[in-house]
Amino acid sequence: MGLGGISIWQLLIVLAIVIMIFGTKRLGSLGSDLGGAIKGFKKAMNDGEAGRDEPKQITSESRNADAEFPESQSQQRDQNRSGGA
Repeated sequence: MGLGGISIWQLLIVLAIVIMIFGTKRLGSLGSDLGGAIKGFKKAMNDGEAGRDEPKQITSESRNADAEFPESQSQQRDQNRSGGA
Protein backbone atom coordinates (compact mmCIF):
# COMPACT_ATOMS: atom_id res chain seq x y z
CA MET A 1 0.00 0.00 0.00
CA GLY A 2 1.14 3.51 -0.79
CA LEU A 3 -0.08 6.88 0.31
CA GLY A 4 -3.54 6.72 1.87
CA GLY A 5 -4.48 3.43 0.23
CA ILE A 6 -3.22 4.40 -3.24
CA SER A 7 -0.80 1.88 -4.72
CA ILE A 8 2.15 2.66 -6.96
CA TRP A 9 0.31 1.13 -9.92
CA GLN A 10 -2.62 3.48 -9.51
CA LEU A 11 -0.25 6.46 -9.37
CA LEU A 12 1.50 5.28 -12.55
CA ILE A 13 -1.84 4.92 -14.37
CA VAL A 14 -2.88 8.44 -13.35
CA LEU A 15 0.52 9.77 -14.45
CA ALA A 16 0.18 8.04 -17.84
CA ILE A 17 -3.29 9.55 -18.35
CA VAL A 18 -2.05 13.03 -17.44
CA ILE A 19 0.87 12.70 -19.86
CA MET A 20 -1.48 11.56 -22.63
CA ILE A 21 -3.82 14.51 -22.02
CA PHE A 22 -1.28 17.32 -21.60
CA GLY A 23 1.85 16.03 -23.30
CA THR A 24 5.41 16.12 -22.05
CA LYS A 25 6.26 19.60 -23.36
CA ARG A 26 3.35 21.19 -21.57
CA LEU A 27 4.09 19.33 -18.34
CA GLY A 28 7.76 20.34 -18.57
CA SER A 29 6.89 24.00 -18.99
CA LEU A 30 4.34 23.74 -16.19
CA GLY A 31 6.99 22.26 -13.91
CA SER A 32 9.51 24.96 -14.73
CA ASP A 33 6.90 27.68 -14.23
CA LEU A 34 5.94 26.21 -10.87
CA GLY A 35 9.61 25.99 -9.85
CA GLY A 36 10.17 29.62 -10.85
CA ALA A 37 7.13 30.72 -8.88
CA ILE A 38 8.30 28.90 -5.76
CA LYS A 39 11.80 30.35 -6.17
CA GLY A 40 10.37 33.88 -6.51
CA PHE A 41 8.16 33.35 -3.47
CA LYS A 42 11.10 32.21 -1.35
CA LYS A 43 13.17 35.18 -2.52
CA ALA A 44 10.36 37.59 -1.64
CA MET A 45 9.99 36.01 1.80
CA ASN A 46 13.75 36.32 2.43
CA ASP A 47 13.73 39.94 1.23
CA GLY A 48 10.80 40.67 3.52
CA GLU A 49 12.60 39.19 6.50
CA ALA A 50 15.76 41.18 5.74
CA GLY A 51 13.78 44.38 5.24
CA ARG A 52 12.04 44.02 8.58
CA ASP A 53 15.35 43.98 10.46
CA GLU A 54 16.74 47.11 8.80
CA PRO A 55 15.44 50.52 9.88
CA LYS A 56 13.46 52.32 7.24
CA GLN A 57 15.44 55.12 5.66
CA ILE A 58 13.78 58.26 4.40
CA THR A 59 15.20 59.30 1.07
CA SER A 60 15.29 62.81 -0.26
CA GLU A 61 12.81 61.79 -2.98
CA SER A 62 10.18 60.75 -0.46
CA ARG A 63 10.70 63.95 1.53
CA ASN A 64 10.30 66.02 -1.63
CA ALA A 65 7.15 64.15 -2.60
CA ASP A 66 5.58 64.82 0.80
CA ALA A 67 6.66 68.45 0.82
CA GLU A 68 5.53 69.03 -2.74
CA PHE A 69 1.86 68.17 -2.16
CA PRO A 70 1.04 68.64 1.53
CA GLU A 71 -2.49 69.87 0.85
CA SER A 72 -3.39 66.85 -1.28
CA GLN A 73 -3.03 64.49 1.70
CA SER A 74 -5.37 66.55 3.85
CA GLN A 75 -7.83 66.86 0.96
CA GLN A 76 -7.81 63.09 0.49
CA ARG A 77 -8.50 62.55 4.19
CA ASP A 78 -11.40 65.02 4.06
CA GLN A 79 -12.85 63.28 1.01
CA ASN A 80 -12.58 59.88 2.66
CA ARG A 81 -14.37 61.15 5.75
CA SER A 82 -17.16 62.81 3.75
CA GLY A 83 -17.82 59.70 1.66
CA GLY A 84 -15.62 60.37 -1.34
CA ALA A 85 -17.70 63.02 -3.06
